[in-house]
Amino acid sequence: MGEKYLMKGNEALGEAAIIAGCDAYFGYPITPQNELTAYMSKRMLEEGRVFVQSESEVAAINMVFGAAGAGKRTMTSSSSPGVSLKQEGISYLAGAQLPAVIVNVMRGGPGLGNISPAQGDYYQATRGGGNGDYRLIVFAPNSVQEMADDVMDAFDLADKYRMPAMVMADGMLGQMMEPVEFKEPKNKKDLPAKDWALTGAKGRPRNIVRSLMLGGTGLYEHNEVLRKIYAQVEAAETRYEELETADAEVTLVAYGSASRACIGAVRHLRAAGKKVGLIRPRVIWPYPYKALEKQAEKSKKFLVVEMNLGQMIDDVRIGVAGKAPVEFYGYAGGWIPTVKEVVDRVNQML
Repeated sequence: MGEKYLMKGNEALGEAAIIAGCDAYFGYPITPQNELTAYMSKRMLEEGRVFVQSESEVAAINMVFGAAGAGKRTMTSSSSPGVSLKQEGISYLAGAQLPAVIVNVMRGGPGLGNISPAQGDYYQATRGGGNGDYRLIVFAPNSVQEMADDVMDAFDLADKYRMPAMVMADGMLGQMMEPVEFKEPKNKKDLPAKDWALTGAKGRPRNIVRSLMLGGTGLYEHNEVLRKIYAQVEAAETRYEELETADAEVTLVAYGSASRACIGAVRHLRAAGKKVGLIRPRVIWPYPYKALEKQAEKSKKFLVVEMNLGQMIDDVRIGVAGKAPVEFYGYAGGWIPTVKEVVDRVNQML
């Protein structure tokens, strides 16, 4: 805070979680996020907090459920196939209205895939990999600084809305080193009191934390409560950045590591007199549909650049609503776009 540190993305994320007041971390090793687990194994113990390397990803997410139910700030992290194993537990967290932070440092897939950076988990994060109608607040950083900032915001928003939040990065961001400055954490007194937590029922009625609701209309009513919360999140928590969009004839749309190449491409194309801009979602749920709808009144074409076979393109098409053609450029399995590749693709469109 006030000073800059040269840190690897995974480690900066861990330090930011500690500054944010993470009480307990539960995880299981998997590349390319192992540095985060290793960092927490040292720093959490130094701070007198809880660190557990669980026997599996399934165990880790259920430990998160227990700690969150007790009102503690808790976090787990993994990479793509490991996050797949956590999906049932994430659905339970959402159903029980428990705040928690899940970090996914994505790798290539499907299946075990490889350990190269990828963005193949967009559907999983934004559509729900577990059962039922639930949502996660999903941050999509594109730098080490944003990884640190986003995990702190994830804890705050999870507590504010009583729902899980995810920081969805990728292997390149997790492994790269950049300068990072840690911001001051928010005062927890500014967030809702956790009077629902399981802290012992001495002197008060008992609290119940559950996602199982059998009989009657209880589950219907509970889902209506969740629906209203998610509507509040959609209204208040969309985050995105625009670059050179005012007169853009072609608008790029990208997040995370892919957006870094797109920023360079926009600058290169603008220097050549080409009217190209970028919309970068900082949070991919809730999604900035209105920003895309507004941009579709100006741009003739949109190009979605992702490190997958085309997943966010569905949300871009929803936002554009047929007002302009939406094209896609991307590959799966560990491909990282370069500025030249994006520039060449845009020049083909122009």
